[in-house]
Amino acid sequence: MKSYVFPGNIDADIEKIGSEPIPYMRTAQFSEMNKESEKILLDLINCPNGRTIIYTGSGTGAMSAVVENYVTTFDKALVVDGGSFGHRWLELCDYYNVSSVQFKVPFACDIDYKALEETIVREKVSVLLCQHHETSTGQLFDLKEISRICKTHHVSMVVDVISSFLAEEIDMDALGIDICITSTQKGLNIPPGLSIVFLSDKLKQYKFNHSGYYWDFDNNLKNLERGQTPFSPATTIFIQLHKRLKQLEKDGIFKNIEQVRNNSKIFRDAIAKYGWYPEAETPSSAITGFQINEKSENYLFKKMIDLHSTYIMPGTRPGFYRVSHMGLQSEEDLLLLAEQIYKIVNQ
Repeated sequence: MKSYVFPGNIDADIEKIGSEPIPYMRTAQFSEMNKESEKILLDLINCPNGRTIIYTGSGTGAMSAVVENYVTTFDKALVVDGGSFGHRWLELCDYYNVSSVQFKVPFACDIDYKALEETIVREKVSVLLCQHHETSTGQLFDLKEISRICKTHHVSMVVDVISSFLAEEIDMDALGIDICITSTQKGLNIPPGLSIVFLSDKLKQYKFNHSGYYWDFDNNLKNLERGQTPFSPATTIFIQLHKRLKQLEKDGIFKNIEQVRNNSKIFRDAIAKYGWYPEAETPSSAITGFQINEKSENYLFKKMIDLHSTYIMPGTRPGFYRVSHMGLQSEEDLLLLAEQIYKIVNQ
């Protein structure tokens, strides 16, 4: 099976951990492993004096945790709604009764940064919620410009980097981001099941709200001081995370980013020969989202599975597909994938 959906094909040694006996987690060894994982994670996003919370839960769980604990402490939030994941911030704000302003961005388009700044000033918002990379479209937003705007107007910055972490360069300290979130099944390229909240060192004394039980920041941070979680973790995935982080520590983050960039270039050059190009105005290296004409809904998706045992991602509109460039991919794999797609579309 070839997988161009998240997390993609996984390193065999990490995959093997999933079939091994599950150790007991309330041990000194498990605690030390988690403390080391936190240190490496903070180094990878350049927030060495910050904290992490590693939840057993999806990325949406981490988004919910951020809104419950942090966003609810502000009077008004601005949400950059550039696709289905940006819209999720809006839904969470509505769910937790946070006053919010929707800043709508058209499908696969970049932000109008002048209009964004004008909206922040006019609406007097105090916290901004956005994606770095809107996974539903492939559009990459300019964090440096968003950071400039937020710093100028003293707006707290919360960023979902779920599909850009380890695919794009992110310097949390330099950008002045207060909170980032990610999850294990994207750039970390291990099974889904864990989500990670990065907290800036500016928030060490912050008085978070306590409007949820499972996701409570203070309770989780207190337990993580001893390398543990307050509730039963997905133990195997914690172990896989640690092994993957040790690989990244050894190889260096920029090697991984460069590999993702190289994968995206190979595939985009290949599909360009067939007249297909990334739809995003500023595409991330993480995925290539492209539009085709197809015979029926999800026709290509189904045929790729039936004919080639290969998974690609259907999008949020008919004929829009996404190919991930994370995970194990070779040039031969990507050229073959482009050819297979072309033959199915034109058969």
